[in-house]
Amino acid sequence: MEALPLRFCAGTDLRAALDTIPRQHGVEAAFVVQGIGSLSVACIRHAGRPEPTELHGDLEILTLGGSLGPDGPHLHISVADAVGRVSGGHMGVGCVVRTTAEVLVALLPGHRFSREHDPATGYKELCVTPRPAPASS
Repeated sequence: MEALPLRFCAGTDLRAALDTIPRQHGVEAAFVVQGIGSLSVACIRHAGRPEPTELHGDLEILTLGGSLGPDGPHLHISVADAVGRVSGGHMGVGCVVRTTAEVLVALLPGHRFSREHDPATGYKELCVTPRPAPASS
C-alpha cells in the first residue's frame, strides 16, 4: 500500500478528479481513506433514492471515503451547511470544491477492484482480485 496525500483546488469536480487517480498512478485499486475541505456544490444520492440531491452554499466536508477502480468510484460523503445541518450519502458527479479539499488515498498495487452483479443485493458490488507482484529483473 502506498499513501497518496492530495490537495484539490477551488472549482475542481472532486468526484471526477478522484476517479482519475488509479489511472494516473498505474493501479487498478485504491481507497479514499478520508477527506476534508469545503464544497460550493454537493451532489449526494441518499439511501433508496434514484437521483442525487444537489446542495448549494458554504459546505464543509466532514467525511469522505470509498473505493476507486477501473469500473468507477464508489464514494460516500457527509457535509455540513453553514448552520451545521448534516447530509450524507453516495457522492455524485458535480461536487465542486469551494476553497480546498485535502484527501488521503491509499494506492493498492497488489489488487484489482471490479464491480459485478451480486444476486443477493441486486446491485453491482465490489470484487477484489489479488494481482501478482511484478517480476523482478
